Amino acid sequence: MGQTHVAAGPEVDVVAASAVGPQETGRLVTETRADLSVFGPDIVAKAAELIARYPESRSALLPMLHLVQSVEGHVSQAGVRFCAERLALADAEVAAVVTFYTMYKRKPCGEHLVSVCTNTLCAVLGGDAIYERLRNHLGEGGEPLKHEETSGTPGEPGSITLEHAECLAACDLGPVLQVNYEFYDNQTPESAVELVDALRRGEKPAPTRGAPLTDLRSVELELAGFFPEDEATYRSHVDGPSAAVETLRGARLAADRGWTAPTMPENAPALPEVEKK
Repeated sequence: MGQTHVAAGPEVDVVAASAVGPQETGRLVTETRADLSVFGPDIVAKAAELIARYPESRSALLPMLHLVQSVEGHVSQAGVRFCAERLALADAEVAAVVTFYTMYKRKPCGEHLVSVCTNTLCAVLGGDAIYERLRNHLGEGGEPLKHEETSGTPGEPGSITLEHAECLAACDLGPVLQVNYEFYDNQTPESAVELVDALRRGEKPAPTRGAPLTDLRSVELELAGFFPEDEATYRSHVDGPSAAVETLRGARLAADRGWTAPTMPENAPALPEVEKK
């Protein structure tokens, strides 16, 4: 068997000994400084405001990741470094959080993020079929989109990033999908295609429930905790229908029939004794 490693030492030519190409090896062994200039004074000020909300600065990490994602449409290496420097964390600590939560994206996203629920109930009701239809409809050159791939140029008007999502907590309205985390209920493959085509034309169809539709980066800024100060503008951004008829059907049926939950007794009964062996 041939030798599979080279002993380390100052005289070793790392590039020549590498199993990968010279360009990739150079990238791995060369220390680079992330360019933080994309995060201007307004973002620096917002980051400071977020940190001031918490007794421990590291507690601001989740909203700060949404803040940097509102700038670039994803969490870049620069975004990781920006958060790490301000929160006195290691880059690895920040990256561990970014890669754990699915709402933080490592590749640039489109103007809109379309999330199709493919968990059990939505899947059997048609979620899988919706996802496959959108993959093929949004793909190019006969190649369907893959999970978290973008149709169009990321960030440009009309661009769409498609993903399959785990349970979106709307089983009574399945199959469902979200656009920038706003709900579109009772979907079909045909209605889903109509929806993404409208998005690509620059339209913003009203969600079934939730706030009026906007673009992903604006939503990320709101998820970071920043909203318009003017009350009327704020209301226009967040107000919308919330509960659906299907969701309230059980409560209304109980009210019509006079059903109530049993009241808690003033003195709860003692727990049964567990026989010791």
